[in-house]
Amino acid sequence: MSRFIGFVKKEFHHIFRDYRTMLILFGMPIAQILIFGYVVSNEIKDVRIGIYDKSKDNIIKELTNKIIASGFFILSDNLNSDNEIEEAFKKGVIREVIVFENDFAQNLEREGSASIQIIADASDANTANIVANYTESIINSYVRNELLAGSLPYQIEAEVRMLYNNELKGVFMFVPGTMALILMLVSAMMTSISIAREKEMGTMEVLLVSPLKPLPIVIGKVIPYMVLSFMNAIVIIALSYYVFEMPIRGNLVFLLAETLLFILMALSLGILISTASKSQMVAMFISMFALMLPTMLLSCFIFPIENMPKVLQWISSLMPAKYFITIIKNIMIKGSGLAIVWKETLILVGMTLFFLIMSVKKFKVRLE
Repeated sequence: MSRFIGFVKKEFHHIFRDYRTMLILFGMPIAQILIFGYVVSNEIKDVRIGIYDKSKDNIIKELTNKIIASGFFILSDNLNSDNEIEEAFKKGVIREVIVFENDFAQNLEREGSASIQIIADASDANTANIVANYTESIINSYVRNELLAGSLPYQIEAEVRMLYNNELKGVFMFVPGTMALILMLVSAMMTSISIAREKEMGTMEVLLVSPLKPLPIVIGKVIPYMVLSFMNAIVIIALSYYVFEMPIRGNLVFLLAETLLFILMALSLGILISTASKSQMVAMFISMFALMLPTMLLSCFIFPIENMPKVLQWISSLMPAKYFITIIKNIMIKGSGLAIVWKETLILVGMTLFFLIMSVKKFKVRLE
């Protein structure tokens, strides 16, 4: 045990002596969270919605068909009560709910006006704004082309409500995505070059002749970066809360536990990359380019997955950041607990175990 503790201490000292490593670990995350939080923007063209029809008359059916036929929306669920609305949003399946009032057609015929409530999930501010605008545009088009065709002064009033993010702050979307990107790159990159560096510098022989077995060596490599990455995560969460005023509506301990799980998964992936790389350059290339673009493009960070071709949707299922972003949004923005994100948590646990097992198996007991 003393040898293992000494090995871990050696890794910490090695990290702290390398100023470039410290810059990557702490400088890059702060710069990226500030840049992405203020600069990046997004667009979307297709969303899943829910319909809450309190009246169930012909006009509502026509208007619903008009909305679905527009090509911008997919009807995912028909709700039956007000209590089902927030529950549907927390599940993360739908992005908008359209609520039709009681006696919709009768109010329209008797009084010349009726009300529709548009409730959007504003945890993704840009998407919520665009979704609400598209819906209002379709409703207005229906009024002009269908109801006013007979020169009757019909009017449908659409009330828009942004759930979870009333001010439509874009940071609510980009902080979770940037957090996943930073932790994935920093954790995986730093660990991926660690064993490759030992091989390249010739210090691997010292490890190979030591009494430590492959598993303690792998764990010893992971622990320092896990501690530093966790500190990174705390800094990011603090920046998002104090600088960008992003709320933490869920349990903070649960949030940190899920973050630690994702960090451990990323570190395990980095170790796996390093065991298969013979040089630091190769390890860095794989971790930077093979992880950065897929994490940005296929994790629902910038582009919604439902708009992608089926092949890319299947590939996105292999992206760990996709599940972590879902978890972070649900905990921080929606205040959800394990009952909502248990599936994503289980997937991350499975990925972590898989990468750890593969890392130990691939660890070389002698230099090739």
